[in-house]
Amino acid sequence: MPSEVSLFPLGAGDALLIVDVQSDFLPGGSLAVPRGDEVVAVLNGYLAAFRNSGLPVVATRDWHPPDHCSFRQQGGPWPPHCVAGSEGAGFAPQLQLPTDATVISKATAQQSDAYSGFEGTELDRLLRQSGVRRLFVGGLATDYCVLNTVRDALRLGYQTVLLLDAIRAVDVHAGDGERAIAEMLQKGARAATAQQILAKPS
Repeated sequence: MPSEVSLFPLGAGDALLIVDVQSDFLPGGSLAVPRGDEVVAVLNGYLAAFRNSGLPVVATRDWHPPDHCSFRQQGGPWPPHCVAGSEGAGFAPQLQLPTDATVISKATAQQSDAYSGFEGTELDRLLRQSGVRRLFVGGLATDYCVLNTVRDALRLGYQTVLLLDAIRAVDVHAGDGERAIAEMLQKGARAATAQQILAKPS
């Protein structure tokens, strides 16, 4: 048997981008993504690999005011979630983010929503400043913030690898998650899992 070698060897120019793995999106949270907690252990494996390779880690988070426009009380589609400074807005307790991870807060103004980690933030500037050319993207939820973040990453010219084992969908409408994955791949993202990325020669 040949040695198992990574199909996506990590190197200079790579970064891990974790999208919105926050308590309110986990089971028991105010806007829970079904099985959203399953991404945490998988992402911890990626985090260890990027940390060991000395590569940057970025984590986005919803960081809403209490009267955010996306909340139902304001006419939006969602229950209140990820209110800035609240327990629900915190990253998943088991997520092993390094202390030097870059945290990007989005949708921080009452009247503006942002499903993409790039929308209204410094994310693109910070990535370019760090020489990042390829993004490995996982998190929540496949059919909303992951989808829109990947759309923008591709539009901005980043090579983008979608971590299929580290995303979960809301599926407000059955099949939304699968349709989102299909769109991301059609637009140019590549799909991978930990087995393909973290493999080591035997």
